[in-house]
Amino acid sequence: MKNPSFAAQSRIATPLGPLTLAATAQGLALAWFDGQAHRSDGVDAPSDPGHPHLAQAAREFGEYFAGTRREFGIALDPQGTAFQLRVWQALRGIAMGRLSSYGEIARQVGRPAAARAVGAAIGRNPISIVVPCHRVVGRDGSLTGYAGGLPRKAALLQLEGALPAGAA
Repeated sequence: MKNPSFAAQSRIATPLGPLTLAATAQGLALAWFDGQAHRSDGVDAPSDPGHPHLAQAAREFGEYFAGTRREFGIALDPQGTAFQLRVWQALRGIAMGRLSSYGEIARQVGRPAAARAVGAAIGRNPISIVVPCHRVVGRDGSLTGYAGGLPRKAALLQLEGALPAGAA
């Protein structure tokens, strides 16, 4: 896995807490909540909320939280191993309002016995919400493992209509 060369970073406010965004020249490379597990302590890039990828991401996140955006259109540049990239791409196929399981993602990436490895890759997803790891639940439908915290996972699923309000 290569270390990304971030072009710019910014922070945006969301109903679930601040998000740090960072972009490379190719696209959005990270979106992390404060206090999120597996996050880096810092991004080596200048603060530039006007950077084209960051401005687009901020606009799309605003629309998402307002309930007017169902899919993100921002170019992405996630950094990871070949396996992680396959897992994160599979996550992009889970439509808003739908859920999947770790086992189902493992089958989709051609590693049906690797649900735990898939879980580890999902836990290291660098682009929260846009790469919708929050849409992955346990085999029995339980809310498990979200690096941003289970209350945020429940709130995101409620916003998307995949979980009834107050069902967490």
